[in-house]
Amino acid sequence: MSQTNTSLATGTQIRLASCPKKPWGAAQGQIREIAKGSLLADGSLAPATDADWQWRISVASNEKSGEFTPYPGCERTLTVVAGELLELTVDGISHGLEIYRPFKFAGAASTSASLPTGEILALNLITRSDKVRGNVRIVELSKKREQYLFGSQFGVLLQGKASVLREDSESELELRDTVIGGEDDSPRISGRGFMALISLDLP
Repeated sequence: MSQTNTSLATGTQIRLASCPKKPWGAAQGQIREIAKGSLLADGSLAPATDADWQWRISVASNEKSGEFTPYPGCERTLTVVAGELLELTVDGISHGLEIYRPFKFAGAASTSASLPTGEILALNLITRSDKVRGNVRIVELSKKREQYLFGSQFGVLLQGKASVLREDSESELELRDTVIGGEDDSPRISGRGFMALISLDLP
């Protein structure tokens, strides 16, 4: 069993390029795990091993059609973040997923994907249904209105340029990098573009 080395402290920036890449499925693409962990009773985040995680965030390429790995007891949210269209068939029902349109489905469902317009890149959130509820929404960034990241929230920059502001610091955020939120000195995102806002809650 391995445990993620990623810090889950408030304000931590996770560079996508620093996340190891590995194949997934039947050589359908490459996946980078951004973070995984558990959600404690007080709403704080804690690291977890491969065996006992309650939530997991990753970015994966879909390079050819095929079946998805089932995750019984879990809920999945998939968001196309690059490319045009992913055709997802869940328990026999077809869904056309366009860019920046989060789609939630049961992890145990029989799921397959096809690529009518070519390869895509997807942001994936998986939560264990009896432990954590997850939500993904896409927000437009503005320099006039900072986007706060509170406890049990993550921000993933999908498009544009942005900075992470703290009480005593400011740093640039690269494309598809992730920032971890918190209640004390909550990170503020200022810039122009689009960000995926991931929120975790207790059931």
